Amino acid sequence: MDEKRLRGLIGLSTRAGLGVFGEDGCLKAVRNGSCAVLLLDSRASDATRQKYEGVCRRTGTPMAILPEGLPGDAAGRPGVAMAVRDGGLARQLISLLSGERILITAAEADTISGGASVE
Repeated sequence: MDEKRLRGLIGLSTRAGLGVFGEDGCLKAVRNGSCAVLLLDSRASDATRQKYEGVCRRTGTPMAILPEGLPGDAAGRPGVAMAVRDGGLARQLISLLSGERILITAAEADTISGGASVE
């Protein structure tokens, strides 16, 4: 993983005002469709991870689980989650994370969590 580039993109996203922090803010951004990608710290609890996976799966929002401390350190903000609003920086993040195979799409979250769809 190009951690230096990832840190740079997260930092730029924060400075550009494209980052949303805090559980309520992140969940709201994912639910209302303004989140292009959710970045989750690997230190997040299982319950927190399952909560974000569920909402991302339902909305089709990609989610990446990053090494411990990376999202908060790069953004300069405490917390375990960061929602990145749509834009060029978000697309670059998605491209970088997709190449590293750490981006979880809605379809992949079903197989990881063992979730089932009810129709």
